[in-house]
Formats: sequence, C-alpha cells, structure tokens
Amino acid sequence: MRKTLSRAVLGVTVLGLAALGLPGSAAAAPAPRDVERTVTDIVPVPVQAKADPKANFTLTPLTVIRAGQGADDVAAYLRGLLRTATGYPLPVVPRSAGLPAISLEVGHADPRVGTEGYQLNVAKSGVTLKANTSAGLFEGVQSLRQLLPSTIDAKSAQFRASWTVAGGSVLDYPRFGYRGAMLDVARHFFTPSQVKLYIDQIAQYKINTLHLHLADDQGWRIEIKSWPRLATEGGKGAVNGDPGGYYTQAEYKDIVAYAASRHITIVPEIDMPGHTNAAQATYAELNCDGIAVPPRTDTEVGYSSLCISSPTTYKFVEDVIRELAAITPGKYIGIGGDEAHSTSDADYKTFYQKVSPLVAKYGKLITGWHEISKTQPPASAIPQYWDQGGANADVAAAAARGNKILMSPSNHAYLDMKYNAQTPLGQDWAGLVEVKDAYNWDPATLVDGVGENSVAGVEAPLWTETLRTSDNLEYMAFPRLPGIAEIGWSPQASHNWDSYRERLAKQAPRWRAQGIDFYASPQVDWK
Repeated sequence: MRKTLSRAVLGVTVLGLAALGLPGSAAAAPAPRDVERTVTDIVPVPVQAKADPKANFTLTPLTVIRAGQGADDVAAYLRGLLRTATGYPLPVVPRSAGLPAISLEVGHADPRVGTEGYQLNVAKSGVTLKANTSAGLFEGVQSLRQLLPSTIDAKSAQFRASWTVAGGSVLDYPRFGYRGAMLDVARHFFTPSQVKLYIDQIAQYKINTLHLHLADDQGWRIEIKSWPRLATEGGKGAVNGDPGGYYTQAEYKDIVAYAASRHITIVPEIDMPGHTNAAQATYAELNCDGIAVPPRTDTEVGYSSLCISSPTTYKFVEDVIRELAAITPGKYIGIGGDEAHSTSDADYKTFYQKVSPLVAKYGKLITGWHEISKTQPPASAIPQYWDQGGANADVAAAAARGNKILMSPSNHAYLDMKYNAQTPLGQDWAGLVEVKDAYNWDPATLVDGVGENSVAGVEAPLWTETLRTSDNLEYMAFPRLPGIAEIGWSPQASHNWDSYRERLAKQAPRWRAQGIDFYASPQVDWK
C-alpha cells in the first residue's frame, strides 16, 4: 500500500545521501541546468507544444511521484525509468504534502486527448501529467522522459546533484489508433528477453501494437499442444541452418503480459495457406499426398501451400486458432495470406471462406496481408497493405466495403530494407530505404481509393532473413522506426522532413545511453 512519505523518512533519506556522497547530498556540487531538448523537440511531434525555459523543473532526491486513482501502474513504471540513473528514492505517494512532485492523474483531461492522448505541464513547482486513461498516461510518460537529459536512460547511476526537466506544456493525441511494429521470429528465432527488449525500445515512440510473425517456411515458433511437434520439431529450423527455438505457451503469455505493461497489444500471426513448409515438414498429413516435405532453410518464397481440399487442414487450422486465441487477450489474430503462389486463386478463396469464420468462432477478429482483400473478409478484418502504393482494386474495394487498411508499404516501412547498397544487413527487393524515404509518405494518399478514414494505422515490419542478433534489429530499426511512429501518431499537417531531421538528431544521445546500435545516416546531423 502506498503511504505519504513522512518528514522523518525524508530526513533519513537526505542524511543518508549526504553520508554516502551520492547525488543530491548536501556535499554534492550543483550540476549545470542542461536542457538538451524542449517540448518542441519531442518525437513523435505533439499536436500542440509550447516551450517555457523559465518553467524548468528540477528533479532532486526530495522529488516524489504522486499517483492519482488509476495511475499506480504507470507511476511505478516511471519510477523504474528514473531510479537507475538518478539513484533517487522517488517514492510513489497518494499526496505530495508540499514536496516537489511529478503528478500523474487519470481523468479530468481535455476531451480532445481521447483514449491515448495526454496533457503535460512542466513548471518550476512541479510536473503534471493528465490523461483520460492509463494508456494515455503511459504515452505522456514517453514524452516526459524525452525532456530529461539523455543520461536518464543510462544503465548505472550518473552521480548528478539534480536533473532538469525542460519547461513547457503539451496537448497531444494520436492520428491513428493502430501504430505497430512487426517482428519476424520465424526466419530467425529471438528469445523472450530479446523480444522484451524490442518492446521497450518501440514503446518509447508510442507504438501500441507488436505483430509477431510466429510461423513460416523455416520455423514454427509457438507451442500448440494439440500438435506438439510443430514446436519441438518444426521449431528447430532457421535461415541458413542457424539455431531455431520456440516459445512455450507460458513464455508467450509472459511476453504478452510484459507488452501489456507497456500498453502494447500482441497480434500473433500464423501465415497460411502459404509460408507453411515448417508445418508440412513436421506433419505429413498436412500435404495432399501424405508425404512430409523436406525442411527448408533458404529464403525462397511462394512454393508452399496447405492442402486446400483436405479436412485435416481445417482441423489443424482450427486447433491452432483455438489455442492461440485462448492465450491472446488482444482482439486480433493474424492469418497471413501473402505470397501464396502455389495456391490457385479459387483454392485461396475457398481456404479463407472456411478459415475466416474460425477466427470469429473463438472470439477474435482478423488481420492478414492485403491479399486477403480478394476473399471479401468481414468488415471488421484489417488487411495489411505491403506493396508500394498506387492502384490496387481489391484493397480499394475492401476499403469501400468498410474494412480499415493497415499501411506497411515495403518501399517505406519495411525496416529490413537496406539503407544503401553498402548496408551489411537486410535486403533490397523493395528498393533502398534511407531515413528520409521511411519518413516521406502519407498513409492517406498511398493507395488509390483508400483515404484517411479508411486507414487503421501504420506498421513497421522487420523481417529477419539476414538478422540474427538484437544489435542487428536495432541497426535496421533505428533511426527509421521513430519516423514511421511519427507518421502514425502526429498530425499530417506537422509532417516536415527538415523539422523532423533536427528533432531526430537529438534522439541519438538517448540511444547511446540505452545501448541501441543505430545507423548514423548521413542525412541527419547527429548530436
């Protein structure tokens, strides 16, 4: 239970700091009031932001975090963010009792902020963050942390006398409700701890969805208890014969819970009817001839297909959907649908006519690659567009029927594309995608016939044919992912490359403090 910090406890805290010579002790010399960036430098850029240099707030060992009703979890998260580098106690209390405070309040925010927006005010006397929901409060914390010196993200105590929070006010809310990243754990396997690291990295840019690509030709990554060898045998493979792996259902649920603590929803995807070689190599009955296919570790696409005419196929699909739905609290299940070149058009439509109702049967909604548009899925389904813009009659027709389209153009949003011809990682089939290319596009004008009201949001996929480590993921995601996050969050009217590149440059010290191995694009004058 939270308790108001007593004067006696405060006295012990300050004396203890002084005795140890820790930051904030009476013996410590004052630190410079450095302000690396202001409220107008936040990424993604807020709807409204007004800097006030005279209103800087000083974080000291006496500062408390005041959590109003419904704010406890976000307050605890904020405390965790700030304690390592500062070494300060930063107790979470229900009342600040005149002490300098960062106050978190759920409710009584400006109606314009909606369910994910927030109001932030930084004054000399304290910091106030308001939102209508804990999700909005969490997104506000991501802006607040950018107003502190970059070393606030260091992994060890920094021994400073105080920390300055840049003064000013922000009113902010998202352009689109779906702001996603995708991580391909099928081509190369990434452990739960690596996935959690990526979750923390994307959360700071107000990403609210992580799409996990859990199965492909090279490997199956999730335990399905009714088909146990999918994971134990099908999970052994990876591109180039690298080590595989899989998540037990308990591990998956732990990842889901961790993401939820960062206000990120996990969308699991099982690609089908193509991209299924790992399953077909494991269970012979998934092939029309009843003979298991050989495992594959190459990166070719389009050769595999489930047996569309077999009842066993639909038992398999239903079992997978049923078990995934039971361990996924989010609304959506991804059912793939891309590059099914070995499935005839008629069979493809037959497959989804049978599979789409199974998702609804287990209480979930559909996401899938934009090819599913031609099957006329229910209006609640979200087709994910991955082509390069322009005309697409099926996608436009889906939008006309009421489907919201998720925008992931491969020539802008695919984080595995090389930056330039010399980039040591990644691919180039969709082109070379520099930082400016990843930023300079508009989801509402990308596809003919799909306007602002038909866009669900944006997603930045990260395919891992060439990526093996967390450093690899970071190098390809940063600095491009923050730009795609800004496209999803910020008003289109604020979209300006020259302004963005200046704000992006100021993110570099934060990434260095976090140990993010980013690509130092020559298009940006890094700080």
